[in-house]
Amino acid sequence: MPDGTEPAVPQTGGTRRQKDMRKALRQIAPRIPLFDAQAVLSGAMAGHLRHLPPSIAVQQALTSHIRHTATEYDTLLAEGYDRDSARHFVLDDINDQLADWGSGLRIAEADVE
Repeated sequence: MPDGTEPAVPQTGGTRRQKDMRKALRQIAPRIPLFDAQAVLSGAMAGHLRHLPPSIAVQQALTSHIRHTATEYDTLLAEGYDRDSARHFVLDDINDQLADWGSGLRIAEADVE
């Protein structure tokens, strides 16, 4: 990297799909910390996302990771909010985290329904 720091997303090894996912994550969230990048990539490899193109699987895993680790989503569910309402209330937090990680991706209200 130009500033001499190591890239957040691991650069080598794995299957073609894993390489495509790393590339997609670097493009979608270039400033994601390594710990979060590894968790997102692990989530993107989950069986229920296997049928999706790598870039879509990464987007799904990224937003899910943020929702569960950087917002009050799980707390809202525990307090009795339904899934759609809880997602509505954490939408701005998700988009703020995406922006912090250098992502141009934004989740719209229609995407949470």
